[in-house]
Amino acid sequence: FSAVFGTPLTAAIFSIEVVSVGIMQYSALLPCIISALIAHGIAGRFIRQGLDLAVTGIPAFSIGPALHVAILAVICAVLSMVFCILLHQSGRLCRRIFKNPFVRVIAGGLIVVGVSLLFGSRDYNGLSEGLLVQCFTGTVPSCAFILKMILTALTLAAGYKGGEIVPSLVVGARFGNW
Repeated sequence: FSAVFGTPLTAAIFSIEVVSVGIMQYSALLPCIISALIAHGIAGRFIRQGLDLAVTGIPAFSIGPALHVAILAVICAVLSMVFCILLHQSGRLCRRIFKNPFVRVIAGGLIVVGVSLLFGSRDYNGLSEGLLVQCFTGTVPSCAFILKMILTALTLAAGYKGGEIVPSLVVGARFGNW
């Protein structure tokens, strides 16, 4: 997170949470923060980090916006569960259909390229920075998060690595922009 998204504090806390779910290892906090800051500094020298998105229109705290955030949290939680199920089931299905991992990677890659060509957009591939920008400008299609989840599940099921976090960002950004 620190190197790719430019969020060193998030990277430090997330790495501690992932290693021991439900238990905060405070002794790991300082080493994680130092390594996240180093990663952020090194990556910042070589690549442009993060997205330059202006978040505007943040309402003052009141019951209405708090209720909207609570509803958003429930929707995102349900979609996260659906996404996890999709990841596990698509992986099983791909392994059952394509026994050979090399054939699985080639077939999965070709399907992802085919779907991208069918939709005429590469917004659903990779980090999907274009989709995130569209979420903040209000120009993202309503079903964009579904296609992002499906293509991510297919990509991971085929044997490619990474990519579980960005779909959740797209889902949150899409639903956060009602």
